[in-house]
Amino acid sequence: MKNVISRDGTRIAYEAVGQGPGLILVGGTFEHRAFDSETAQLAATPILSQHFTVFHYDRRGRGNSNDTAPYAVDREIEDIEALIAIAGGSVFLSGISSGAALAMEAAIKLGDKVKKLAMYEPPYNDSSAVRQAIADIKPKLKNAIARNNRTEAVSIFMQLLGVPPEQIAEMHALPLWPMFETLAPTLVYEMEILGEDGAVPVQRAARIAIPTKLICGAESGSAMQAAASQLAKAIPNSKFRKLPGQNHRVDAAVLANELISYFVDSR
Repeated sequence: MKNVISRDGTRIAYEAVGQGPGLILVGGTFEHRAFDSETAQLAATPILSQHFTVFHYDRRGRGNSNDTAPYAVDREIEDIEALIAIAGGSVFLSGISSGAALAMEAAIKLGDKVKKLAMYEPPYNDSSAVRQAIADIKPKLKNAIARNNRTEAVSIFMQLLGVPPEQIAEMHALPLWPMFETLAPTLVYEMEILGEDGAVPVQRAARIAIPTKLICGAESGSAMQAAASQLAKAIPNSKFRKLPGQNHRVDAAVLANELISYFVDSR
């Protein structure tokens, strides 16, 4: 494990493996290096490190990275910028789920420090019901965190994901639940990254000036597929790819090959 210091003094923990141009992987909700998530599996895929120097990092407030209040999305972009400096000044950037949304914001702000961007299923949704649910839940989530009631905060977030209350109660006994509670403050960060109500940010996406690929699973829900498609249409220099047999929990080997084909072969 190595560390880099972000602009506001926050220590960001990361690992860099492989050879070739830098590729920074941005994880989604709850993801960090010690959690066997899709991003962690992707970072460990041998074929990826044969083509790139793969940077897998703990976003602030997670794992071995620390945190500095107050939070702002710009601070997370500065964390990515600090990693880019370590990687040589310009990188390929890829994110999964809410990590894709953060990667998009970084690409908008950092200009040619990001050579190409790939996003797998950023979780935007134009459904009026979902947008209202996000608007309703955000203050409740912030209130629970302000009271340091992490059990309540995680439960609120799980409700937003559509998990039934009785199943959430059962999840409290899972070995992973304490880890979820440890990361509870970062759930507020995820909501900030997705904007006021989680609507597909087509106007912001249109500001992306670099080549971009939107990827989704052919077996994912219609909202995930629609969001990826809408963003691809909004971004001037973009491609859209639907992966057969994949859903939101994408197979790391499949996504790795897709990233290689885009970043290296331009397919």
